[in-house]
Amino acid sequence: MKAIILSAGRGKRMMPLTATQPKPMLKVAGKPLIEHHIERLKLAGITEVVINLAWHGEVIKHYFGDGSHFGVNITYSDEPEGGLETAGGIIQALPLLCQDSDRFVVINGDVFTDYDVRSLIQLQLGKAAAGHCEAHIVLVENPAHNPNGDFCLAHQPLNQEQYTFSGIGIYHQCFFAGLEHGFVKLGPLLRSALAEHRVSTELYLGQWDDIGTPERLSAINKKLGYSDVG
Repeated sequence: MKAIILSAGRGKRMMPLTATQPKPMLKVAGKPLIEHHIERLKLAGITEVVINLAWHGEVIKHYFGDGSHFGVNITYSDEPEGGLETAGGIIQALPLLCQDSDRFVVINGDVFTDYDVRSLIQLQLGKAAAGHCEAHIVLVENPAHNPNGDFCLAHQPLNQEQYTFSGIGIYHQCFFAGLEHGFVKLGPLLRSALAEHRVSTELYLGQWDDIGTPERLSAINKKLGYSDVG
């Protein structure tokens, strides 16, 4: 199984920290956000990693190269300037992701979490919900910047108990079947699929932070005992 780390966003709210680098290269606990994800994927046994690129993608390529120094094999999916949005980036990368398996892990490159990716692998290999759905996504309790949430658990009414999508999930390639290449958002696709019972969910209560502003980046580093926020 492969994984894609979504890293094409410009990170406008992070300016000026992202003026010359993509947001997933910002450091948390002394290393780039994306490096934490690569380490967790490797621990889960996933060593084939795809990274999609747009804004200053060359910075990521220069730092990680082919991934061999980090114990993984990295393939890059270059997008046009401005990127293709989340689903659009995944759709473009499908030929890279589905060479050996029809399922793949997706992780947003701009979150910091201790979520154990091995649980997604177990869902794939076992008879849990994700094995019978087109996708399985991880939700978290609503952070201060998103108090009303944006998703519900699969077994709940769509207008109740709203949670926040963590940006972590596992997808079957058929989830994106029939979608044209181009600028495509993932959120509306997931909400529609949830309503049609094609997506399963879980609520994760561990470490998870959306590093969306300089203030949040500074806060997580201070919490972890680091002062480097660039």
